[in-house]
Amino acid sequence: MAEKIILIPARYASSRYPGKPLVGLEGATGRTKSLIERSWRAACAVEGVDAVYVATDDARIADAAAAFGAQVVMTDIDCANGTERCADALARLEITPRVVVNLQGDAPLTPAWFVTALIAGIERGAEVATPVLRLTPETHARFVEDRKAGRVGGTTAVMAADGTALYFSKEVLPYTGRIYGPLEQVPAFHHVGVYAYTPEALSRYMAAGACELENLEGLEQLRFLYNGLPVTCVEVEAQGREFWELNNPEDVPRIEAVLKREGRE
Repeated sequence: MAEKIILIPARYASSRYPGKPLVGLEGATGRTKSLIERSWRAACAVEGVDAVYVATDDARIADAAAAFGAQVVMTDIDCANGTERCADALARLEITPRVVVNLQGDAPLTPAWFVTALIAGIERGAEVATPVLRLTPETHARFVEDRKAGRVGGTTAVMAADGTALYFSKEVLPYTGRIYGPLEQVPAFHHVGVYAYTPEALSRYMAAGACELENLEGLEQLRFLYNGLPVTCVEVEAQGREFWELNNPEDVPRIEAVLKREGRE
C-alpha cells in the first residue's frame, strides 16, 4: 500500500503565466527540460516515498508528463488551487495514504530534505505541514524589489512561538522598511510552496469551501487558518542551495542560472 505519496498539481491556464508547466528550462549541459519534468524529478529524488503522480486537467501536460515517464492522474478542470487538485486526485486514485505531499509544479529547485522534513512533521502529529526558509539579505532584497515593481517574488510566513502559522502573504512580512547587510539576520521567512497533509485535513479543507482571505491574497493555505485548522511551519535550511519558484517569466533566467551553477543537467 502507498503510505506516502507526492502529488504534483499542474494546470495550463495560469492567469499570470499561461502554459507555465511546459516552459523549458535549460540546465548545465545545455539540455532543456520542461518545468513540470524538473519538478517531477525533484519529487522522485525524495527517499521513502511510495509513489509520485502529476495531477492535471490538461491533456498537453498529461501527454508531456507521460512522455518523460510520470504517472498521471486527471483531475477536475474546476479545481481552484493545488490543494483542491490534490484532494480531487486522491479521491480518483481511491487510496488512503498516511501522508499526502503537494509539491507544486513551479518549484523545481525544491531540495529533497524539505519534503522529508514535512513528512516527519506529519508523522509527529501535525495535520498540515509546510516549510519555511529564513530569507537571506540577498533574497529579501529581491522580494522587496519585486513588490516595488508590482511582481510577486515569493510568499512570506509569520509564525507564532510554537511554529504554527499566524499568516501568509505575498507582501514582504513583517514589514521593516529596510534592506539588510550581508552579515545581518533577516527577521522574515520565505514560505516554500510545498505541503504535507493527512487525508483528513484535505477532506476538511474541501468541506470548508473558499474563504475571503484566500481569494484576496491568492494563497490557498489561508483557508486552513481562516477555518481554525493549524498549519505547522517547519523551518528548513538551504544547506548552500538557492531556492526560487517560477512565478513570472522573469524567474526563468534566475532558475536557469541556479541549475547551471549547481551543475544540474
